[in-house]
Amino acid sequence: MNWDLDHLLETPARDTIARHGTIREIYYDNESYRGRPSRVFAYLGVPETDGRLAPGIVLLHGGGGRAFRQWVELWNARGYAAIAMDFGGCGPDGERHAWAGPRQDHPAKFDLDRGWHDLWTYHAIAAALRAHTLLANEPQVDSNCIGVTGISWGGYLTCIMAGVDPRLRFAVPVYGCGFLQDNSADDWLKIFGDMTTKQRREWHELCDPSQYLGHANLPMLFVTGTNDFAYPLDSLRKSADLVPGPVKYCVRLEMPHGHEAGWAPREIGRFADRVLSGAPALPTFGPTVVAGNRISCPVSSPLRLAKTWLLHTTAKGRWQERKWHQTPVPAVDGCIQAELPSDTTVWFLAAEDTQGGYASTPPEERK
Repeated sequence: MNWDLDHLLETPARDTIARHGTIREIYYDNESYRGRPSRVFAYLGVPETDGRLAPGIVLLHGGGGRAFRQWVELWNARGYAAIAMDFGGCGPDGERHAWAGPRQDHPAKFDLDRGWHDLWTYHAIAAALRAHTLLANEPQVDSNCIGVTGISWGGYLTCIMAGVDPRLRFAVPVYGCGFLQDNSADDWLKIFGDMTTKQRREWHELCDPSQYLGHANLPMLFVTGTNDFAYPLDSLRKSADLVPGPVKYCVRLEMPHGHEAGWAPREIGRFADRVLSGAPALPTFGPTVVAGNRISCPVSSPLRLAKTWLLHTTAKGRWQERKWHQTPVPAVDGCIQAELPSDTTVWFLAAEDTQGGYASTPPEERK
């Protein structure tokens, strides 16, 4: 892998510029950019505790985003220390600051002529690794209980972090995945189409999460919607299949794509609590048996199940445009029974417990 962890996991210099209760505004050193030093702005929040060490979470925003103070506040309210950094070289006012690294734009992400160490992916992962170090160094934080979650491009980064950062306890990419050259957003596919074969291969080897997920030996929860425009289900399923650690899915019908929609799912906090403190797990599925159009799948939950569904589509063509149908199905004696419409092309099962914890099986294509 193309990461000097001995260097990137060193503690960076940092400065606190403002405080909002338990949340601090900080700048910290990152990699040099185009031959000059760069710094990253972040919100770092550690909740009040009763003397115990708090678990931690690293928060990675997506395209059009910034370091979100309310995202840190959300996790602080859950009892987690949190750090949210900016990936576009912006400060608390949303404007580019004097020590900015690369912008979060398409040239910075895809123009290989800039060189690996000036690409956005390299700088963003370096910033996230250093943010983890800063969080772990907080005296009220349990350095052995830190995970990562990210939204959209932040979910993409989360997939890379899961394979690069050996200290992480869990990872939750929201929307993000790998295999972007196979199927992803239309404008990205156009950029890949304009590259040479050599450039496409180089970008894939350096920047695609599929190159890193095979090293992600930690629990992962993939959160997304059936029709995500940027990270479609076929690419997500191939990405999750690479993970050697335990994988869970939370695929919802037509989940909207955005930052607030991406940090809202209660499953993310539930998953973190389960990994770190043994809290009640999300619904868990056993091996699925398909006989003709009949599906049978064991499902278990420490909390009573409230609803179980079959989700399916009969459409073909672009994954982003397929119409999905969600149908309630029974779970009898801990087993979901469902009948697939004969023209089904893709399907999965889902279950929700009485506290709103939702999980699903991997999407399955009919052969």
